[in-house]
Amino acid sequence: MKYLQLLFILILISACSGTKRVVEPPQNEISKVQKPTDSIIETKKEAVDEQIDTISKIEKDTVIKDSVNLDETLTKLPAKVHDSWNTLLKKHVSDKGNVDYKSFKKDHNALIEYFKVLQTTIPNEKTSRAYNLSYWINAYNAFTIDLILRNYPIKSIKDIKDPWEQRLWKLGEKWYNLNDIEHQILRKMNEPRIHFAIVCASYSCPKLLNEAFTPEKLEVQLTKSTSDFLNDSERNTISENSLELSKIFQWFAKDFKQNGTLIDFLNKYSDIKISSKAKKSFKDYNWDLNE
Repeated sequence: MKYLQLLFILILISACSGTKRVVEPPQNEISKVQKPTDSIIETKKEAVDEQIDTISKIEKDTVIKDSVNLDETLTKLPAKVHDSWNTLLKKHVSDKGNVDYKSFKKDHNALIEYFKVLQTTIPNEKTSRAYNLSYWINAYNAFTIDLILRNYPIKSIKDIKDPWEQRLWKLGEKWYNLNDIEHQILRKMNEPRIHFAIVCASYSCPKLLNEAFTPEKLEVQLTKSTSDFLNDSERNTISENSLELSKIFQWFAKDFKQNGTLIDFLNKYSDIKISSKAKKSFKDYNWDLNE
């Protein structure tokens, strides 16, 4: 009986051991199953990384391309912006800066069309300083011509009530007058030569350039306008020790002293070397129309 009980126990132990071997596969079989899974995960990870790199490269190339296109646009845009204004100036303004307002009045509609161009090309934080300066100089001069044409015939801009305070021109969502452009925009750009580029339609003003200001030519145009005005004996009388200057140098004295004295500024553009001790006085200003 004891032998039968012992035999039964041995058979039971053997059966349990067999079940364990069936349920739990050998360790090497587990490894074979795991390794392909790890390989697939790694392959997918590499593919994702490659896609991310590709997307980053595309985005980077797009940014660079857009920047180049923007630069090209800003380089080419200014000439197109002021083309019609340039045509009007060449047609109605002499080399001496005299304006034929009578003939200009016939092209008043063309001038209004130029204002529509200015509406769509307003300077912003992306446009260059040269673009901004040339834009606002041209706008100021064109608006001044428009003001005269609205009231022509007249003998002087001062025949118009509050000529520099009238907000007649809208750019974007804002209405501007001439004082806004001169004092709130142009003078704040710290370029004193703008005083010889913007014109108040009067004889004692600097002459109106018979071409549009553009970023590409701005430095040459500002230098020439300043030199021409300063060395014009009808506007300024200069010798080494005596100066009889336009009142522009009195009205805006602060603007000409940004990098030294007024004499320092004048000597950059004067044909005559002026002594630092030269005596100064100022001419009467002739407000007769510049025609």
